Amino acid sequence: MPKSLIRKPAVSGQFYSDSSDKLRKEIKNLIDKQGIRTEALGCILPHAGYIYSGAVAAKTVSSLKVPDNVILLGPNHTGYGAAFSIMTEGKWQTPLGIVEINTQLARAMLNKSVHLKDDMHAHIYEHSLEVEIPLLQYINPHVKIVPIITRQASIEIYKDIGRDIAAVLKESDMTRNTLIIASSDMTHYEPQRQAEKKDREAIEAILTLDEDSLFDKINRFDITMCGAIPVIIAIAATKLLGAKTARLISYQTSGDITGDYNSVVGYAGIIII
Repeated sequence: MPKSLIRKPAVSGQFYSDSSDKLRKEIKNLIDKQGIRTEALGCILPHAGYIYSGAVAAKTVSSLKVPDNVILLGPNHTGYGAAFSIMTEGKWQTPLGIVEINTQLARAMLNKSVHLKDDMHAHIYEHSLEVEIPLLQYINPHVKIVPIITRQASIEIYKDIGRDIAAVLKESDMTRNTLIIASSDMTHYEPQRQAEKKDREAIEAILTLDEDSLFDKINRFDITMCGAIPVIIAIAATKLLGAKTARLISYQTSGDITGDYNSVVGYAGIIII
């Protein structure tokens, strides 16, 4: 994979503005300027269009000290690429500018994990990581990323990847200047009350940092949380890095924006400390 590779925006102009000035203004209006920024090991952010989930994502990012390195974990919506696809070289472009991949950190993870594959194909059209990057750039223009896209496997594999991420960060002495972000929306296209009930179950498991409970509840209650795999990986990794608690920063649904409560998507912003 060439170092000069630039991953172009796939959903600018759809999920967020494709104009630098408009996007900066859009994020400025969403950011919580009074938020107290906390050092965190991880967080969960939604990834819908900013008009729907931007307020939740921005409020959550506003509560964080965004370090210089971010591991981005997202679900695969397109079906392209390897099951667990990591990009180890290149740059990502957004209307706010260029974000570099931390090649050294990405290669260390690739070498550590038997599950990760160096594969850009899963990333080209996938929106789940892209929509998070302008928010990170706005807070920390110097941020570098390690992008990882995930698909369905066993919970043992998810935990393996979490262990590998934690091990690399410890070995590299980068625990405190790296944030692990799991990109996920919550329940999809169900009535508001039903979505809220299911999402409460999932959020409860996340807040107790219990990835096994989350995995069980998703299956038991048929929770259509698209980024469950990234969240499980993030919980497994952050616990090994010393995480003790998680905090719900914001929750709402698309119905809170559109007024249509018959079929909503849930959005939760959570930080792991």
